[in-house]
Amino acid sequence: MMNSTHNNLISLIEKLGSPRVAVVGDFMIDRYIIGDTNRVSPEAPVPVVHAHQEQDRLGGAGNVAANLVGLGASVICCGTYGDDASGNELLNLLGRLPSSCQSMLCCEGQPTIQKIRVMSRNQQILRVDREEKVSLTSKQYENMAQKLFAEKFDALILSDYGKGVLSTDFTRDLIAKAKEKGIPVLVDPKHKDFSRYAGATLITPNRAEAEAALGEKLPDFDSLRTYGPSLREQSGIDWLLITLGHEGMVLFGPDGFVEHIPTAARQVYDVTGAGDTVISAVAICLASGLKPAVARDIANAAAGIAVSKVGTTMVGRHELLQSLRKNMNSGKVLTESSEELVKICDHFRLEGRKIVFTNGCFDILHAGHVRYLRSARELGDVLILGLNDDESVRRLKGPERPFNILGDRSEVLAGLEFVDLVVAFSEDTPESLIQKISPDVLVKGSDWSEQVVAGAKFVEKKGGEVHFIELLPGRSTTEIADRIRGS
Repeated sequence: MMNSTHNNLISLIEKLGSPRVAVVGDFMIDRYIIGDTNRVSPEAPVPVVHAHQEQDRLGGAGNVAANLVGLGASVICCGTYGDDASGNELLNLLGRLPSSCQSMLCCEGQPTIQKIRVMSRNQQILRVDREEKVSLTSKQYENMAQKLFAEKFDALILSDYGKGVLSTDFTRDLIAKAKEKGIPVLVDPKHKDFSRYAGATLITPNRAEAEAALGEKLPDFDSLRTYGPSLREQSGIDWLLITLGHEGMVLFGPDGFVEHIPTAARQVYDVTGAGDTVISAVAICLASGLKPAVARDIANAAAGIAVSKVGTTMVGRHELLQSLRKNMNSGKVLTESSEELVKICDHFRLEGRKIVFTNGCFDILHAGHVRYLRSARELGDVLILGLNDDESVRRLKGPERPFNILGDRSEVLAGLEFVDLVVAFSEDTPESLIQKISPDVLVKGSDWSEQVVAGAKFVEKKGGEVHFIELLPGRSTTEIADRIRGS
C-alpha cells in the first residue's frame, strides 16, 4: 500500500496547473547514433558500431523546455542557434513541443551546438561535440530581453551550460527584471562564482558544481550541512538545492533550513539531462504556488524516472503519477474516455517513441498471451493494450464470460513489465480507441490474418503498419476453462 507521502504528492501533482515558463540559455541538439557492437576495428583498437538508428533530441536548455512541456507547462524559448541545418532541426524540434520561439536569435556564421553520442547496448561509447562559444553584442542581448519580457510567463529558468548566452551582465539583468515583476527565477549553474546569480529564487548545482563554488570537498551529509548554508548566503540566493545523484538531494533555505531527501531506488541507465528534469519540475511547482520543500520532493521523484532512461529525454506528468502509484499498478490503467489518454500518447510521440497497439479480452492470462504481448512490445517502444470491458466480453463470448472482472484483468495485465498502458473500452471493436491513440503499429494474432481487422485501414492511411503474430498452439481461455470443468 502506498504511504501517506506518496498519496500527498500524487494529490499535489494532480492539482498542478499549466503555468507558462520561460527558458533562457544554451540550446543545442543531442544526436544519438545507436547500433550494435560485435567486433573490434582492424584499423585501431576501437569497437565497430553497426549503426541502425539515428535520433535528434533537444539538448541543453532545449531539454529543459521539453521536460517542462512533458510535465504540463507551456514554454517560451530564448537563446541562439546557427544558420545551418542543425539550427533548422532545433527550431523544428522546439516547434513540436509546442513553444514560443520569438526570442530565439539566429547567429550567422555561428554553428548550432551539437553533442553527438554513439551508443551501443544502452552504453555511451563516444561523444563528439561541435560548438563555438557564443559571442553577442550588447544590442543583441537587449533585443532578446525585450522580446522575452514582452511575453507573459510565471517562472524563469536560466539554463546555463557555459556556452556564452548567459553572460554575467545578461544574467543579472534577467534576474533583476524578473524580480521587479515578482517572477521566480531558477538557475542551473555552470560557473564557479554563484554570486553572478544573486537575487535568484533557487539554484540547482550538482555536488561537483557546489564543490567548485566552495573550493571545498563535500564527501558526506555532515560536510554539506556545514558548508551549504554559507554557500547560499554568500551567493545571495533564496534557496540552494544540491543534487547528489544516487544519494538524493539536499535543500538549504532561509532561517537555517536544511533538509535531505534520499533518491527513490531505481536502476540507473544514464544521468544525462537529469538536472534538466529537476529544475523543470521545481519551476512548475513554484509557478503553481507550491513551497520549495514540496517542489524538491516532486523533482526528486521525476529525476528518478529520468535516470532510468537512456539519453536526454523528457519526463511526463503521467509517468510521474504512474511511478508514485507503482505499488498498485494503477498508473498504467486508463479508460477510453480518460482525458489523460491523448496527452500521454502525444507525450510518447514527442519523445519519438513508436506506439504499438493491440487488443483483446485476456480473460484468463496464459503463456500464449504473455508471449504474444512480449512479441508485440518488441515491434516498437510503447505497448498500449485495449481491453474489452465486461459487457463487451459478454456480447462477444457469451453470458458466462468474463471469468475475471475488468478490474482484475486490468491489474494482472498492468503488472507485466512490457505492457505500458491498459485502456478499457466498451464497444465491440476498438475502432474509435485506435483513432484516438493513432498507433504506429497495430497488432493482431495470426488467426486474424484473413479477416477484417478493426482500425487497420485507419492505421495504414496514417502511414502505420499492421502486424500479425503467430499464436502459441493449444493455449486459449476456452480450452483452459474446459479443462477446469473436466469436459
